[in-house]
Amino acid sequence: QVQLVESGGGLVQAGGSLKLSCVASGTIGNINVMAWYRQAPGKQRELVAIISSGGSTNYADSVKGRFTISRDNAKNAAYLQMNSLNAEDTAVYYCKVVRTTQQGFYEDWGQGTQVTVSS
Repeated sequence: QVQLVESGGGLVQAGGSLKLSCVASGTIGNINVMAWYRQAPGKQRELVAIISSGGSTNYADSVKGRFTISRDNAKNAAYLQMNSLNAEDTAVYYCKVVRTTQQGFYEDWGQGTQVTVSS
């Protein structure tokens, strides 16, 4: 069983910054991909940023140049540095891990952390 614990969400003024953290624990195996998604009220969950085991990254167009995803493989952790936040960034942010073990391929989700940007 794997647990993903997210932290770092909160209330911030427009133009401000937040850093989200996601730490995986349990019988993890090998983590291939770590990603951040978000879901705003009344909208579908969308991919925000993704990072491979080798460090390659990709971002949604709406956050390019403002958000930075990183990971610490030794800690089984992923981070999302969010700068120049605006009201459209308000959402619940979820961490997702794609991993492999001897038993197979798995995807795990965190419980989500609320980010609210006041204008």
